[in-house]
Amino acid sequence: MLQIALWKRMCIWGLVAAGLMLAMPNAFYSRVETRNDAAAAVEAGADPAALQDDLSLWPGWLPSGLVNLGLDLRGGAHLLAEVQVADVYQARVEGMWPEVRDLLREERDRVGPIRLQTTEAPELRVRLVERPEMVSEAASLVRGLARPTFDVLTGIGGSDIEVTTEGADIVVRLSEAEQRATDDRTVQQALEIIRRRIDEVGTREPTIQRQGADRILIQVPGIGSAAELKDLIGTTAQLTFQPVIGRSSDADERPGPGNEVLPSIDEPGVYYILEKAPVVTGEELVDAQPDFDQNGRPAVSFRFNPTGARKFGDYTAQNIGNPFAIVLDGEVISAPVIQSYIPGGSGIITGNFNIEESTNLAVLLRAGALPAGLEFLEERTVGPELGADSIEAGKIASLVAFVLVLLYMSLSYGIFGIFANIALIINVALIFGLLSVIGATLTLPGIAGIVLTIGMAVDANVLVFERIREEVKSARGPARAIELGYEKALSAIVDANITTFMTALILYAMGSGPVRGFAITLGLGIMTSVFTALFVTRLIAVIWFERRRPGTVLQGRSLRLVPETTSWDFFSRWKLWLGISGVMILVALGSFGVQGLNFGIDFKGGTTIRTQSAEPVDIGSYRSAISDLGLGDVSITEVFDPTFGPDENVAMVRIQAQDEAEAVTPQVIAQVEAALQQVVPDINFTSVESVGPKVSGELIQTAIIAVILAIGAVLVYIWMRFEWQFAVGAVVALVHDVALTIGVFSELQIQFDLAIIAALLTIVGYSLNDTVVVFDRVRENLRKYKQKPLREVLNLSINETLSRTMMTSATTLLALVVLYFLGGDVIRGFVFAMIWGVVVGTYSSIFVASTVLMWLGVKRDWSKPDATTGNQFANVDA
Repeated sequence: MLQIALWKRMCIWGLVAAGLMLAMPNAFYSRVETRNDAAAAVEAGADPAALQDDLSLWPGWLPSGLVNLGLDLRGGAHLLAEVQVADVYQARVEGMWPEVRDLLREERDRVGPIRLQTTEAPELRVRLVERPEMVSEAASLVRGLARPTFDVLTGIGGSDIEVTTEGADIVVRLSEAEQRATDDRTVQQALEIIRRRIDEVGTREPTIQRQGADRILIQVPGIGSAAELKDLIGTTAQLTFQPVIGRSSDADERPGPGNEVLPSIDEPGVYYILEKAPVVTGEELVDAQPDFDQNGRPAVSFRFNPTGARKFGDYTAQNIGNPFAIVLDGEVISAPVIQSYIPGGSGIITGNFNIEESTNLAVLLRAGALPAGLEFLEERTVGPELGADSIEAGKIASLVAFVLVLLYMSLSYGIFGIFANIALIINVALIFGLLSVIGATLTLPGIAGIVLTIGMAVDANVLVFERIREEVKSARGPARAIELGYEKALSAIVDANITTFMTALILYAMGSGPVRGFAITLGLGIMTSVFTALFVTRLIAVIWFERRRPGTVLQGRSLRLVPETTSWDFFSRWKLWLGISGVMILVALGSFGVQGLNFGIDFKGGTTIRTQSAEPVDIGSYRSAISDLGLGDVSITEVFDPTFGPDENVAMVRIQAQDEAEAVTPQVIAQVEAALQQVVPDINFTSVESVGPKVSGELIQTAIIAVILAIGAVLVYIWMRFEWQFAVGAVVALVHDVALTIGVFSELQIQFDLAIIAALLTIVGYSLNDTVVVFDRVRENLRKYKQKPLREVLNLSINETLSRTMMTSATTLLALVVLYFLGGDVIRGFVFAMIWGVVVGTYSSIFVASTVLMWLGVKRDWSKPDATTGNQFANVDA
């Protein structure tokens, strides 16, 4: 009987209520955001009374979690930085010199005098000058300085240094285990320091996370440009106090082993010869504040921790009358003479500062010194105007798509369509609730993922409703028909959604930035769609049935895409279908071979500047303005899409990567912007994107691996759930869809970037969804009609699922077409790929995958071996 236990009903409604509560703050975004900012300020020590108005904007007892808005929706800056971990090795071994020197000096009677040797390698090389025969004994003494370390790769303990001998030299290097541990510590330390520096300036919702072994992703909404962000975090702020050996006017003077030559900031042309090993470092600072010296000039006061204070005090006591240098990032900012013992570990840094510079220096020193330099591999800047336009376009597109899908479902399934619409509204709310809970960032591709979910969320309901309709035709009672509809649709729903979810997982694992955001919304949308279709819609239908007790359900419909009953022979012209596919693939391959793809900077490297002006773009004047800058191949084009044509007021300026440099050069960007402003004074630069050659090469490799992994995962899953023939048919259809999608991008020369890879993988998931639904019915009918030829079973299965296939494709296309026309040109290429993918995916699931399956043949009864299984291709023309 059609029954749902009371405890199950309570659990379902409880989850729905929780999801709606968690999603509710997003409907009052600005108010909740203001309240959250005020609460954070109070927690940091602000006066609650002064912020009472802001705190009262949202009740404290209600959930206040919000979906973070990505840079493309709010505007801001994005950086991908690579930490130069190898730089730390040299500093580590050089820092051991005082300890090694003091140890061997104590044993001078045995090992004789020593001398530090100059070397380019990350090692410490010490020579025994008079007693080389004692080198082994001296090395043994140095080994006693080793400390235990933990290998982050193997999990096994070891020693932090390796001490060897070469002739009369003792060579000290970091062990491999210590290098790996140092790498890990260096990146973690850099991550925390960057986070502290950004938090110092009070930016909202920054994203700072480790990416891979030695990279850090930094996204800060609301900041003016990536150049500003680099100014904030790019300075290493390495503060050291080093003994002074002498002064010189020659930058090329040989300083001697263990020493270095550094320029003076305040004295042009003056260079200081310093000992490399510092007395105290900025790592031992506990505070730094902007201050003024005795003459009223801006300065920075500092205070050391107890260890640093002791070192500083001991050194000043022993070196009264000698100068020592305060060094910041490889430059001597001052070199005062020690007048007296300085106890307490506090002091003041003077220099040629203004108030702003002293304040910024204090911020950097308080946050700590970056342990290694940063190399910026990728930068993106999105202007706030473009972000606001994207939000508005996304809202309108989502709302219109939502309304059209609701209307479409109501016209197609009547009262059950209304049930599905209620579940669809709950579904979207659950997505936002989950995004708020996990603190996910919503990007423009993420909005596309939600709109796609709106289109695809009805798929599970359509599967169920079509199954109920079939059961009603079999003279089942309405209660039994509803029960069997959910029961028999379960297998197809699970298989179809698991395969799409696998694609989302691969997107998340292999992608980054907006691609990962799209994967999150797609994955969450799949989970909430299955929950609402199998539980919420069913519960609503049961409650309605218990109250109304109708004599029949789902009979007749106002809107029908295909006749109620079809018996079309999809294989009567199988040669034609395969011929069409073959010709289209050849055209795609030919276009790809002749003109290739219009790769964006994600894959080519370089810089793209998006401009917008009140007057139409004059490409000739733009080009002449930039031509004198010597930037090589510069491409200037109007923004173009296949439907609307060129946008005369928006241009894309693409600059090739300069001299294979990894670091992004803001100077080049500034030069281009200044040159264009000379031609068009009112021009706006709505976004700037730069990708280095190293990153672009890695993105190509990652994209190829992602597509291969997606297809491989599909092959394995379908092989396990069905048979290898089904898996081969599905994979052939997937390759067919991917090839045609790449072909159309090549033919139309639409920009092919990282977001299109996300679209390709989603096409894989969507096409697979269609194919699996058909194959699931084929498997069911093979067991049901054991004597029918395979061709008839395939035709029957396609006809039985045709209504569902067309309904799902129509709702998905409805949502995507709305997004294409109303979602803005920023994601139009992405959505175009999705629309094309839905069309070719629907075609391939009906004609390509099924034809391949018929050609390969399948077993009729999988419960036991079947010796008669063979090639069924001969039945095609029967």
